This record gives sequence, C-alpha cells and structure tokens, in this order.
Amino acid sequence: MALLTIIRHDILINLRQAFSWLTPLIFFVIVVCLFPLAVSPEANMLRQIAPGIIWVAALLSILLSINHLFREEALTGFLDLLLLSPYSLTLLVGCKIFSHWIVHCLPLILISPLLGFLLNLHPYETYALVITLLLGTPVLCLLGAIGAALLVGVRSHGLLLPILIMPLYIPVLIFGTSTLMAAAANQPLNGYIAIMAALTLFSLAFAPFLTAAALRIGVNQ
Repeated sequence: MALLTIIRHDILINLRQAFSWLTPLIFFVIVVCLFPLAVSPEANMLRQIAPGIIWVAALLSILLSINHLFREEALTGFLDLLLLSPYSLTLLVGCKIFSHWIVHCLPLILISPLLGFLLNLHPYETYALVITLLLGTPVLCLLGAIGAALLVGVRSHGLLLPILIMPLYIPVLIFGTSTLMAAAANQPLNGYIAIMAALTLFSLAFAPFLTAAALRIGVNQ
C-alpha cells in the first residue's frame, strides 16, 4: 500500500507541474516534425530515416526529463525521508522510476503512431515502433536513473549527466532502430523483440538496486 501511495504521489506531483511532463513531449513532437522540413518531404526518404528520427527524439526527450527524477525531492528534503524509510530503498526507487515512466514516457508512446503516420510509416512499421518504445523506454528510464542518482548532490552539473549515461543508451538505440528497419523490410521481428525484452528485464533486475546505491552516494556528496 505504501508503494502505491508513493507512485500515486509522484504521478500527481508531476501532473500538477505541467512543464515537467509537457516539455519533453513537446520537444519530442517538434524534433520529429522538423526533420522532414530540414531533410526532405519525399515519402520514401521519410520512411528510411523515420527509425533514427523517432528513436533519437525519444532518447533526447527522456534525457531531458531524467535530470529532474530526484532533483525536486532532494531540494524539499523528501529524499532524506526515503533514505530513512523502513521500506526497501530499492523498491522505493523502483516506484519512482515507474511513476516517471508513466508521466514522461507513456505520452510519447501514445503519440508515436500519429508521428509514424506523419513520417509515412506503414501499419507493420507503426506496430514495431510502438512495441520497441514500450520495451525500450523503460530501459532508458532505468539506466538514466542511475546517473541522476549519482549526480543528485552535484549542483549545476550541466552536460555531465548526458555524458555519463549516453554510452548506456547506445544498445537500446541500435536495437530499437534495427527493429524498425526490419519491419520496413517486412522481416520477422521476434528476434529483435526478444532482445529488447531481454534488455528491459536485465535493466529491471539490476538498475533499481544500483540506483539505490548511487542515491546514497549522491546524497552524501
């Protein structure tokens, strides 16, 4: 019950601060919509570059939001209460990451079919897009939380967070775009989806524990 309360609390706090979840969403839409204007509006060209456009935009949007995962709690002192809580810090961190994914990543996934239509993606490619985002965005949040926890006690860290976690995002970016390219070639997606699911499960198994450990280190900086 306490874990559900934390999830509900985080979701409500983020929804009340519209800029915290609208900014990454608007950024995602703007980046995807500007690429055809900057490259070419030709339909076949858009289909070829659509996987890279959408995945890079999603990655940057999540990177934009992950910086605030623990920042507000650290400023208000709520983070100290989490560290002193009798509940497992790993579970509490997992709840915060889950609520962050619901508020910041789920809207990206829901709007992605529309953006896929704008980029001339076929239904099979749109299906692959939604599946890869469903499996890939949790990995981005889980891995990004580790870096956000390490730097929670560092003021004005600037580009340090992207530099720290960007190498961890590369496998997700590669397999996400590869799945969409396989869909464009009408190839089976089972192998790609299995790899994406494995990345998700692996991150889910280890990232909350590592984030909790990093949080203790970051708070004491």
